Amino acid sequence: MGNQIAKIGNLLFMFFVLCNHWLTAQEYLEISLGGSIDGSGVQIRVYLPENSNGGAVIVCPGGGYRYLEMDKEGYAYAPWFNERGIACIVLKYRLPDGKSGIPLIDAEQAIRLVRDHAKEWNINPGKVGIMGSSAGGHVASTLATHFAADTRPDFQILLYPVITMNPLLTHKGSSEELLGKRAKKELIKHYSNEKWVTEETPMAFIALSDDDNIVSSVNSIGYYLALKKHHVPCELHIYPTGGHGWGMNKNFLYYNQLTTSLELWLQNLLSSEKK
Repeated sequence: MGNQIAKIGNLLFMFFVLCNHWLTAQEYLEISLGGSIDGSGVQIRVYLPENSNGGAVIVCPGGGYRYLEMDKEGYAYAPWFNERGIACIVLKYRLPDGKSGIPLIDAEQAIRLVRDHAKEWNINPGKVGIMGSSAGGHVASTLATHFAADTRPDFQILLYPVITMNPLLTHKGSSEELLGKRAKKELIKHYSNEKWVTEETPMAFIALSDDDNIVSSVNSIGYYLALKKHHVPCELHIYPTGGHGWGMNKNFLYYNQLTTSLELWLQNLLSSEKK
C-alpha cells in the first residue's frame, strides 16, 4: 500500500511539473522567420503584457556576433517590460560569420512582423522600438541608422553597446565576426553607426559603465555626440563601475538608478499621442 501511495505521489508530482512547464510555455509566442547560417535560423519570442499601453520593444541580445546571450540579455528582460505594459519581442538573429548584412536583415524582418501583427498583439505600430546590449547594441543601432522606409524604429535603447567599427575603438571580436579580419575601409565606415546619424534617427536611451574594459565607453559617447549634433533627443547614463554585461541583473550596483531612469523615459515617450 505504501509503495502504491508513493507511486501515485510521484505521478502527481510529474504531472504538476509538466503542467507548470506547459503553462510557462504559454507565456510567449515563438515564431520562426526562416533563413539559417548556423543551423538555428531566425526566431522571435513574443511576450505580451496583460495590460498593454501600446508600446513594444524588439530586443537584440549580445554575444560578440559569435554567440547569443539569449537568456541574460534577451528573455530575462521580458518580465520587466511586461509589468510596465510593454510588449517584449526577443530576436534570435543569425550570426554573420563575415556576412555583414545578415543581422540587419533579421532586425528588419522582426520590426516588419511586429507592425504587421500590431492590431492582433495590441501594439501601437508607431511605438515600436529596438533594444540591444553589447553587440546586440550594434544590431539595434544599425537598424536605427540604416533603416528602410518601413523599418524605422520609433526609439532605441542601448546598453553598453558596440557602435563603431573603427579598429582603434571597436570591440575586436565583434568587428571580426561581422566584417571579417581584413575588412575594407568602406565596409568599416558603413557599419560605424555614429557616422550615419541624421535628423531622422530615432531618439535614444544609452547606459553603460565607465570601467567597461570589453567595449570602450567611447562607442556610446561618440554616438551620443552624433545624436546631439543632429538634434536627436538622447539620454545618456554613465555609471562609474559595473564593467560589461550586467543587463538587468539586480546585482548590478546601479540597477535601481538604471530601471528608474528607463521607466521614466519610456513613460514620457509612450504617453505621447503618436499613432
